Amino acid sequence: HVQLVESGGGSVQAGGSLRLSCAASGYTYDMYCMGWFRQAPGKEREGVAGISSDGSTACADSVKGRFTVSRDNAKSTVYLQMNSLKVEDTAVYYCFVIFDSGYVSRGQGTQVTVS
Repeated sequence: HVQLVESGGGSVQAGGSLRLSCAASGYTYDMYCMGWFRQAPGKEREGVAGISSDGSTACADSVKGRFTVSRDNAKSTVYLQMNSLKVEDTAVYYCFVIFDSGYVSRGQGTQVTVS
């Protein structure tokens, strides 16, 4: 059983930056992929970025060049550095983990508001 706790959300003006963190605890072995998705009111869930255990990353086209995903395996933590934030980035951001087994877990979410 893994617990995921996000932090770093908040309110920021357009053009600003935020850094989200997600710390995993409990069963933290075999975490193949860690990353982030978001959901805005009235919109579909959107995958934002992910990073595999070998460091390979992928980002949604909507955030490429602005967001950077990274992970610290020693701390079982994944980060999302968000720069040049836009109003349309406003959403609840959730971190997720995909284990080697295929099992997926997600956190409770953190609100990001850009005005």
